[in-house]
Amino acid sequence: MAGEGPSSDPFSLVAQLGQKDLPPVHLWNPEFCGDMDLRIDRNGTWFYLGSPMGRRRLVKLLSSVMRREADGDYYLVTPAEKLRIQVADAPFLAVELEAEGEKEEQRLLFRTNVDDVIAADSDHPIRVTEDPKSGEPSPYLMVRNGLEALLSRPVFYRLVDLSVEREQRGRAMLGVWSSG
Repeated sequence: MAGEGPSSDPFSLVAQLGQKDLPPVHLWNPEFCGDMDLRIDRNGTWFYLGSPMGRRRLVKLLSSVMRREADGDYYLVTPAEKLRIQVADAPFLAVELEAEGEKEEQRLLFRTNVDDVIAADSDHPIRVTEDPKSGEPSPYLMVRNGLEALLSRPVFYRLVDLSVEREQRGRAMLGVWSSG
C-alpha cells in the first residue's frame, strides 16, 4: 500500500520483483521457419489453432521466448527456430498494480497475465495513446525488449487514482511518479 515500507509479504509484488529468469532470446538468431497459428487477443488470451490455450504454464513458457523484431512482428524464438505469431495489440496484459511510497518517492509495480513483475522506471516507461476516433485512452507499460503490456481497465483506473495534476507548457496534465 502507498506510504508503507518494503513489504515482508512473500505474495507482494515487491517480493516478486526480479525473480523471473528469462532465456537469452536476444542472443539467438535462428532462421525464420514460418508462421505459427498462435494469436494473442487484446485481452491477453492466447489462441492456438483458433482455440483458447487453457494450460497457463504453457502460455508462460511461450511468453518467455517471445520477442518483437524491427519489422514490428512478434516471434517465438529458440536457438533452432523462429516462428511468427499474431498479436492483436500488446502481447501482455497488466492485471495488478501495487504502489509503494508517495509522491516523487513512489514506485509502481505491475504484474502481467504471465506473472512478470515490473517496476515502472526509465527502462519500463508507461505510455498512453488515444484512439483518434473515440478519444479512448490505451495505457501501456514496457515489459522487456519491445514487449509491452496493455493495462487492464481496473489497473488503469487505479493508476488514475494515483495520478497528480501538474501544469506543463501552460496546460494542466495528469501524471504519476515511479522510481524517480
